[in-house]
Amino acid sequence: MTEINIAVVPVAGLGTRLLPATKSQPKEMLPVGRKPVVQYVVEELTRVGMKRLLFVTGPGKASIENHFDLNGELIQNLRETGKEELLSELAFERAPVQYFYTRQRQLLGLGHAVLCAEPYVGDQPFVVALGDSIIGINASSDIVRRMTEAFGEKNADVIVAFEQVPMSEIHNYGVAKPRTDGDVFQIDDVIEKPSAVEAPSNLAIAARYVFAPKIFDAIKSTKPGKGGEIQLTDAIRLIIRNGGKVYGMKLVGAERRFDIGNFDSYFRAFVEFALADEKHGAALREFVKQLIH
Repeated sequence: MTEINIAVVPVAGLGTRLLPATKSQPKEMLPVGRKPVVQYVVEELTRVGMKRLLFVTGPGKASIENHFDLNGELIQNLRETGKEELLSELAFERAPVQYFYTRQRQLLGLGHAVLCAEPYVGDQPFVVALGDSIIGINASSDIVRRMTEAFGEKNADVIVAFEQVPMSEIHNYGVAKPRTDGDVFQIDDVIEKPSAVEAPSNLAIAARYVFAPKIFDAIKSTKPGKGGEIQLTDAIRLIIRNGGKVYGMKLVGAERRFDIGNFDSYFRAFVEFALADEKHGAALREFVKQLIH
């Protein structure tokens, strides 16, 4: 079984639904609790064995590269000013992972962003983890590990993570039409943003994928849709139609997707992570109680 240790993290989007907060910084660098969103994503990936991370970036994303660089000057400053206790906050810099960066020179959709990774990925299977979505409180989920294992066990072409969402929200997502039941299920189709009446299930794509390299040919054969964007969901549908083996895996237990795509979801994620903070959460809970009453 081929070990999967490459992850592609698309971070090129403009984050327009979070303006003005994202005018001069990437939405992936917005803090949720103590850390920026993308740090949670990277920590999740490295914890489950990813060794090489490729960020697909765009204009205005340099702070992401800077964040994951070793900052010797900052370390020296902390030591010289007696703030050694803060060095533990920079432990993520020493993670056993290599970082690579490429640019999505035109914002032509998520499918196109994944296609930008082809020269780097080559003929190897790989993970895609959206850089604006955290899975689990403090990125505690091991969904990617389970997905890579299922990818080999099923001899799959694609594994997609799904979460159950209320039907009133289903129109915001790509939705599975399952062929089989269970936490791991074969997929007959994926429908992009259906109405509640049209939706074949309440299973919404949850920002994590594992792909065989054939996804690149499928993307190249996918025609642009609304706004000239190439939808990754359409490329997955093409693989299904061509007889490929595409499976879904449900988030289970306490696993939830925190999507930092708009202010409503961002505020909720920040509050939940802050309230769960080991050091500050208890005092914050008391403050919120007083504020509400």
